[in-house]
Amino acid sequence: MKRNLGLMICGLALLSVVSCFDPSQPNYQYFPDMYESVGYDTYAEAPFFNGTAAQLPVDGSIPRGWQPYDYPNTNEGYELAKAELTSPLEKTDEHRAEGKELYAIYCAVCHGSKGDGQGILMKREKFLGIPSYADREITEGSVYHVLMHGKNAMGSHASLIDAEERWQITQHVMHLRAQLTK
Repeated sequence: MKRNLGLMICGLALLSVVSCFDPSQPNYQYFPDMYESVGYDTYAEAPFFNGTAAQLPVDGSIPRGWQPYDYPNTNEGYELAKAELTSPLEKTDEHRAEGKELYAIYCAVCHGSKGDGQGILMKREKFLGIPSYADREITEGSVYHVLMHGKNAMGSHASLIDAEERWQITQHVMHLRAQLTK
């Protein structure tokens, strides 16, 4: 009898503890800011924010990893780059091999793996009139400029590949052009 009474008391105590539990609110919060964070206004009135707008970068600042390119996105800029711009990279097999890999990713679908303008998109007639490198007077500077700004239907690749990769692709394009004009 005492044993059953003890079990009944334990059962009632357990039932009372479970019945008072509210799953939407934990019992005691040791670090309440972790459970219910304080909402801060992102652009609150503060001396270092200009009202409710994000801060502008300092004049003349350059994003990390970005190198300025002084040739404008115009026909005159293209001609100037074509005449003046040369690759700062040493012409090595390693650079050209890397350029060949990048070319296969970004360029060959339109220009073809040989640079003859017969890429898969040309063959499927998605883009027409893609020139062969042999049909154009191109230089290192003109290829780099087109990769940087784009030309005609070709868009800019500046956001996809960095400056060194553009020069590596340029080395490979000039190699393809030399193969086509033999």
